[in-house]
Amino acid sequence: MSSPWIVERHSHSLADNLADLVATSDEQSSSRVPLPEGTIPVGVGLLVAGLASFAFLRVGKNALGGDEPFSPVLSLWFATFALAPGFFLPLEQELGRALSARRALGHGTKPVVRKVVTLGLGLATLVTLVVLATSPILTRSYFDGDWVMLAALVVAFASYAPVHLARGIASGSGRFKAYAIVMGADGAVRVILCIALAVIGVKTAGPYGMAVAVAPLLGFFYVWARGALHTEDGPPATWKEVTPNLGWLLLGSVFAAGLVNAGPVAANLLKDPSQKDLVTQFGYGVLLSRIPLFLFQAVQAALLPRLSRLAARNELDEFKRGFRKLLILVVAVGVTGTVGAFAVGPFIIRKMYGADLSARTMAMLAIGSAVYMLALALAQAVIALRGHALVGIGWGSGMVTFLLVTWLSSDDLFRRIEYGLVASSAIALCAFWLALRYKLRSGAEPTHGSMMDAITDMPFES
Repeated sequence: MSSPWIVERHSHSLADNLADLVATSDEQSSSRVPLPEGTIPVGVGLLVAGLASFAFLRVGKNALGGDEPFSPVLSLWFATFALAPGFFLPLEQELGRALSARRALGHGTKPVVRKVVTLGLGLATLVTLVVLATSPILTRSYFDGDWVMLAALVVAFASYAPVHLARGIASGSGRFKAYAIVMGADGAVRVILCIALAVIGVKTAGPYGMAVAVAPLLGFFYVWARGALHTEDGPPATWKEVTPNLGWLLLGSVFAAGLVNAGPVAANLLKDPSQKDLVTQFGYGVLLSRIPLFLFQAVQAALLPRLSRLAARNELDEFKRGFRKLLILVVAVGVTGTVGAFAVGPFIIRKMYGADLSARTMAMLAIGSAVYMLALALAQAVIALRGHALVGIGWGSGMVTFLLVTWLSSDDLFRRIEYGLVASSAIALCAFWLALRYKLRSGAEPTHGSMMDAITDMPFES
């Protein structure tokens, strides 16, 4: 998303427009601000993507006739979203930041796009080769010998490379509708393909897995065909222009995306053959526990841009007060989600997916998501203060904690993973809290690039 303080007169960034929606007491004018351009399409895209996730799982499970036959598709789902955002979100972030900076100077952006596309191709090729090299182990231990799902994982990973690059171009160019189409079409097309497969009577998991894999491409090709990804020639771009923080962003993003999907992946790897149905139901519970994360995405999109304005004007006291309000909102959403998961979570998941999970399991999953959400908010603040390296280290410490706690804490499959999810997010939270205190005491101040990275740092997909 474009930076909120480097803007051309007639070309607002996505962050600016979202910030206008929540313009408050720091604005001199008391008049109401009209609903900003871009708010509605991006909001619709988020809503469609979130609702489509739950619809796809419900339709796919019913079409295949139960949890066990749908299990490979759900495993593919979590593996895809552990890999794709982790590796490609940093490219989207850096592309959007670089395009925003060039637009502010009136320079053409095509050279930057070429550089980042080259990086994307190289990264996609490297990760794909690693997946293929380890495919016998992955297929046997994770997909229960299903090579079609392994192929779907490779296709899905490759599909999200152009999608994230398109989102970077659209956000960095202020093309809000294109950004929303790419985001929302992924979920919508996935559901449509799933319904089509169900209608024609497909009863094997492979085609549904391929539906997950190819769904993101339709939105990409649509906006590309309409010219929404067009860029103009400009001065040559250097690697330094597009990669100042890429390494640390990549490290943090891989660990953060891996951590938010670690529960179902670990359950699938550690299960006994008799527990396949239970692992699938556990996956439904993880997705349901992410509803507060989905709400946080909307809060983050609206409030962080306003904080970036305050930081840009060097109003750091107001910035701190605003950030405290953001944290209060995050805590409120997390507590509400946890209480709701304990009180009505088992009933909801039974009605939606026919799954039988205890109130304790639903509450533990919700606590893990709530602590992760708070850690993510602090991580964004540390990135805004140019602490990219500290964020990478913090998410890395969380992943190490998850592995150790899951290994050592219990012999019960779900309990050891629940402990691991809560402990890992808590360790990351502590790391980011210490990093934020250090940055504030050292007098670190935000820059255009660091705030851009913070605003777009959301290492999970709905």
